[in-house]
Amino acid sequence: MTAEVISLGCRLNLAESETIRALLANERDVVVVNSCAVTAEAVRQTRQAIRKARRAHPDARLLVTGCAAEIEREALGSMPEVDGLIANAHKLDPRVWNVPGNTALVTPLHTRAFIAVQNGCDHACTFCVIPQGRGSSRSVPVVGVLQEVGRHLECGASEVVLTGVDVTSWGHDLPGQPRLGSLVSAVLSAFPELARLRLSSLDGVEIDPELLELFEGEPRIMPHIHLSLQHGHDLILKRMKRRHTRADAVSLVEGLRTKRPDLAVGADLIAGFPTEDEIMHQANRSIIRELQVVHCHVFPYSPRPGTPAARMPQVDKSLIRRRAGELRAEAEVVRTDWLTGLVGSELTVLAEADGTGHAENFARVALPSGTQRGRLVSIRPQSLDGGLLQ
Repeated sequence: MTAEVISLGCRLNLAESETIRALLANERDVVVVNSCAVTAEAVRQTRQAIRKARRAHPDARLLVTGCAAEIEREALGSMPEVDGLIANAHKLDPRVWNVPGNTALVTPLHTRAFIAVQNGCDHACTFCVIPQGRGSSRSVPVVGVLQEVGRHLECGASEVVLTGVDVTSWGHDLPGQPRLGSLVSAVLSAFPELARLRLSSLDGVEIDPELLELFEGEPRIMPHIHLSLQHGHDLILKRMKRRHTRADAVSLVEGLRTKRPDLAVGADLIAGFPTEDEIMHQANRSIIRELQVVHCHVFPYSPRPGTPAARMPQVDKSLIRRRAGELRAEAEVVRTDWLTGLVGSELTVLAEADGTGHAENFARVALPSGTQRGRLVSIRPQSLDGGLLQ
């Protein structure tokens, strides 16, 4: 068997997995699990992926990297299925894989390319273990980002997603402390052939004026923003040690919608954070409708080792599950209404390998049989079936 890389968790992991896959292109009988530790469920899925990979490849060398390999090092290292752990900070270094340097050309496996522009985090959200797994914030210089974008475009990517742990902190550790807007401007200027650019999860308080201006005036930036929102009640946000209020989030989205009326909003929300009562939960639920969050990622809270939130008064697990279900149900109603409103409208869809693709606003659309992967197709969907525009 050729080397296999199994990616769990965030888009940054997905981008890094593509690099690892390219580094191991000439290797045989190797399986790498690029793990996630953002929640207890993510760690459970990592362990499940390890066991499944070992059953599928009993004779392969099985290596584990990623955040769980740092945070749960002892537990994962003691699993009989695991042959070795690769430090998260070094997983893109060819030397740890015994591969000569400068030999890896990252070939996109998707119609969109995920480009890691930043890693790590300098913030201290009380629920989060990611700084333990990723370290402090580090930015990729502009020239490095441009090189990666160029490689992906040469390989046929039609859309680029700039990703990281805390993307909007990009540049603070570089000379002159540039902001993310300047990086986006550099990418768009350097590659006029780039059809689409997206940004992964953003911290609203760090969005800089240049990025806002580009968002308004540059049609190649997609009308789709995913916010690291986390909650809809100010006291919970304060206990999370987030740097925004509910009003800040509402003001940001309202301002963006004046610039891009077709804006599709995504957001991360945590259900059942410690000390959350029913009033706080309802505030969390109501922000989905107030912001019209149509791409909602709901995370049931789980205490993570060594975090301040793990020492706070906990919400009963059954109540957390119920509240997470209510958030998802609310989000599904809002999303279905939004998708229904798109029926009959003209959308430009980037075709993927499974006969569907994503529109500018990241709505998923079925495409005519035989549509070539990577092609941009103009289509007017006539119906909605199971969350898929047809």
